[in-house]
Amino acid sequence: MRMKFIISLLLLTVAFTKQVKAIAPADLDTNRLATIQWDELNPRAIGFVKDYLEVHEERLMKMKDWGQPYFLIIENILKRYRLPATLKYLAVIESDLNTNALSTAGAVGPWQLMPGTARDLGLVVNESRDDRTDLNKSTHAAAKYLMELHKNLGDWLLVVAAYNGGPARVENIITKKKSKDFWNIQNNLPTESRNHVKKFIATHYIFERNGSETTGLKRSQPATLSPEELAISDTISITGKYIDLVIANYLTMDIVQFNTWNPGFNEKVGLENYALRLPKDKIDLFQRNKSLIIQESLIAIMKNGYAQPDGFPLPVALPMPVPKTPKKK
Repeated sequence: MRMKFIISLLLLTVAFTKQVKAIAPADLDTNRLATIQWDELNPRAIGFVKDYLEVHEERLMKMKDWGQPYFLIIENILKRYRLPATLKYLAVIESDLNTNALSTAGAVGPWQLMPGTARDLGLVVNESRDDRTDLNKSTHAAAKYLMELHKNLGDWLLVVAAYNGGPARVENIITKKKSKDFWNIQNNLPTESRNHVKKFIATHYIFERNGSETTGLKRSQPATLSPEELAISDTISITGKYIDLVIANYLTMDIVQFNTWNPGFNEKVGLENYALRLPKDKIDLFQRNKSLIIQESLIAIMKNGYAQPDGFPLPVALPMPVPKTPKKK
C-alpha cells in the first residue's frame, strides 16, 4: 500500500509539473521577455509578439549569427535607397533568407517576388535565368518596390501589408475606412496580410529588443533605460563605420544588451557623430582597442560585400549556407 501511495504521489507531481510548464510562458515574465521594450508596442500586438517569441526566438537568434553576411549586404543596399535598414527583417519573414525559397503562388527568392512584379522592377525571369534568386539583384528590386509603396502609403506597417497582399487591396481599404492607420484598418485586411505585419513587428523586436519607425514608432530616440542601467553606463562620441557584433565581441558584452542601449546602431553609426552607450567599466577597454575594432569592422564589411563606408556595395559570393528546404506559403 505504501508503495502504491508513493507511485500515485509521483504521478500527481509529474502531472502538476507539466501543467505548470504549460501555463508558464503566458504567465511568467522571464528575463528574456523583460528585455523587450513592451511599452513601445501597440497593445494589440503584444500578445502576438509574445507567442511568436516563444516559438521562433531560438531559431531567429541562430539566424542573427549565421545570417550576418546576408544582413550586411541587404543593409548596404537599403541605405543606397535611403530606406530604413530594419526593413531587412521583411526578408526574414518572407523567406528565412533562403535565396531559393518558392511559394505555392510562384513567388521566388529571399524577397518572394512574383514574376510580373520582378520583371516590372528590372529583373530577368525566364526559363534559363531567374534574378529573383540573386540576393544582390533581388534586394535592389525589393528596395525600389518598397520605396514606391511608401511613397504612396506613407506608413511602413501599411507597406508591409501591401507587400504581402498587394497595394491595390490596401489602398481600397484605406479609401473605404478613411484611415491610414494600420491598427484602425487591420480587421479589414486579409488574415495573412494582417499577420504578416505582426510577424514583421515580432521579428524586429526579437532581433532588436525595441522598435523603430518601421514598427510604427513615431519618434526616433534611444530606448528608455532604467535608473540602474543609467548608473552603470555612460556615452562616448564616436565617428566611423563600426559593426555592433565586433564591438560586443571585443568588450565581451552581450549583443542584446548592446542593441538595447544602442538601438539601430549599424544603421546610424558612420553617418555622423554617434553617442555610443557602454558599461562604464568597458569604456577604457573600448578606447584602447578603438583602432583595432574599427579596422576589424571595416574588414568584416569588405569581406561581406561592402566597399568603404562612403562607397557602394560590391557583393561577393556568400559563404554562409541557406536553408535547403524551400519555404512554402
